Amino acid sequence: MKAQKRSPRAKLLSLAAMLLCLAALFAIMTCAPGPVRTTGKFTKKQCLDCHTDFKGKYFGMKSVHAVVKDQKCEDCHLRHGVLPKLLLKAQGNQLCLTCHKTDQIGMAKNKVHSALKNGQCIDCHNPHASEQSQLLKAAGNDLCFRCHQSDQFNKTVVHPALKEKTCLRCHFSHSSDQPNLLKNESITLCRSCHDLGAGAFRQAHDNYPVDRAECTGCHNPHASLQPRLMKASVHAPVVKDDCNACHAPAESEQNFATPAKGRDLCLKCHKTEDLMAGGVLEHQPFQKGRCAECHLPHASENERLLVRPGNNLCFGCHADRQTKRSTPHKALTEGKGCLACHVRHASAKPKMLPAGEQEVCLKCHTRILLEKRTLKPHTPFVEGSCGKCHNPHGSDFYGMLKANTNSVCYSCHFESESKFLKTNTHKPVLQGECNECHRSHGGKREKLLAFAADDPKLCSKCHGDFMKTAPGGSVHPFFKAGKCMSCHEVHASNVAGMIKNKQSFLCNSCHGTDPGQEVKTPKSNHAPVVDGQCTECHSPHKANLNRLLLADYPDLCLACHIDLKNKMYPDKTASGEEPVSSAVAAAEAQKEETRFFLHAPSDLKNCKICHRPHYAESPALATKPIQQLCADCHDYEKQTFKTAHINIDAGVMNCSKCHDAHASTDPKLFKTDIHKPFAERKCKDCHITK
Repeated sequence: MKAQKRSPRAKLLSLAAMLLCLAALFAIMTCAPGPVRTTGKFTKKQCLDCHTDFKGKYFGMKSVHAVVKDQKCEDCHLRHGVLPKLLLKAQGNQLCLTCHKTDQIGMAKNKVHSALKNGQCIDCHNPHASEQSQLLKAAGNDLCFRCHQSDQFNKTVVHPALKEKTCLRCHFSHSSDQPNLLKNESITLCRSCHDLGAGAFRQAHDNYPVDRAECTGCHNPHASLQPRLMKASVHAPVVKDDCNACHAPAESEQNFATPAKGRDLCLKCHKTEDLMAGGVLEHQPFQKGRCAECHLPHASENERLLVRPGNNLCFGCHADRQTKRSTPHKALTEGKGCLACHVRHASAKPKMLPAGEQEVCLKCHTRILLEKRTLKPHTPFVEGSCGKCHNPHGSDFYGMLKANTNSVCYSCHFESESKFLKTNTHKPVLQGECNECHRSHGGKREKLLAFAADDPKLCSKCHGDFMKTAPGGSVHPFFKAGKCMSCHEVHASNVAGMIKNKQSFLCNSCHGTDPGQEVKTPKSNHAPVVDGQCTECHSPHKANLNRLLLADYPDLCLACHIDLKNKMYPDKTASGEEPVSSAVAAAEAQKEETRFFLHAPSDLKNCKICHRPHYAESPALATKPIQQLCADCHDYEKQTFKTAHINIDAGVMNCSKCHDAHASTDPKLFKTDIHKPFAERKCKDCHITK
């Protein structure tokens, strides 16, 4: 079937439809919404976005710090980063002073509040917010009582200015030009409330013009247990309103003048004999009539009208006694303080003591009293001179001594200091601990020893573990009996081990020349014996072996005879350690390849079969002449022996001329360096043999 031919008009309609579809598609692609691509941006979060608890806690309070309210945390803090740590921009008060200048907050005056000078602003202020004005941590006087003990301000009679108002009625909070941070001179402050010219006021003060005097001389400005805010201790004439007992009459021109000065005025009422109480040695201020150095004339918060309380009064002159010590005297720091041992005005004893020095000490130290009954008391203790050794006011040394123990002892035993300066010093002497062995006050034995000189307990206090002995072995008799001082010096010695003499003399004083063996004419001797080094082989105290030997044979001998040790044990170096260089390693390798033949190995391990340990009548410490010694094992009459020695009489031979007595590379123990014909066994080349 033939396809129908399309008309021009149909073709035109088809093209138009196609164009409309393309236009619609283009519109959809360009106008329809789709994923939008944007540029990334970091948004800074505020501190309170995270610290929500902080916001809830502080923002509702009455007083909020301005920088907190404005959320300017970074005015004070550095950003934390990943560390949860408080990072301030400055330390202490310096941070606050960046905004609050010293002159603006009243800190530029002479006297600065110690809480501010030695502490921080935040001791009183909360840096963020508070229910109190000025960001204070507490209201009114309660803030002051955080440091100042409230019981001093809450007594029977309270100053109305304190009770009805606050401390700030009279005091500045930060600084002042007046003492005690007062807002003005004390008399001016008093005038602001009290009419000093009123009749009742003048009558209360016996008509004396006290408007020129300091009210705090008699009155406590805060609180008191006495009427009229009088201080705790009041001079009797003041209590009786009898001012003219000391002063000129109130109506006179010089009404505050006194008829006498200093001590003479006081003695009008106080009798000298009562004040001295039988004493003859007077306290210096008392002797010079300077009563006012210790006592106030009108009233005081301290007993007996004292200028300062307790020991602080004495420390005004005796400042050195105020120094804190690691070992303080309780009598000084507790109770009556200085007055526990001293009297005030005069004494019959030196140093213002109420009795003899020792008698004063024994009032408290009653246990020491028992030591006076000892058979051998220490001389200063007998004399009652406690201060010769002890500092009664405190010390930095054990037992309140005046110095370290040895210095105190040397102050009397001065000859001992040079005597004990030797090469080897006993540890207690070196460390100044004389009281480790000696009693300080007295004892039952000579030299104040804690135990008798021959009592092992004297040494076992420190050397107890060492002095224990185990069953078996051997123990030096003196060591076993605990007679350490038979061999040792107790304080110091110039000989090692703190022994009394060199080993040769010390040991030979008991053991003679050669213990257990008589040697009439020694031809050879052992080097340690000659050098007096007995401890090279023997322990001076105890050992696991007989005769106090440090080791068994042959190890005892091989400790020194290294060449022989290398022959007997070629697989070990002389030191028992690995070689430290290639040259040494090569030498050791060659030695290991060399085979040594040992002289009767089982006997070679028992050196004493052939040798004496100390002295001998034969060379090389041999127990017998060499012919006899060798004959113990070798049969000189045996045909093989005669043949090997070309029938030379053994009695005229010296075996050691040809043979090594211990070890050799030759099976016959011939020495290394030998005559060539001898090495080739050609004796006939040199000898006529039968």
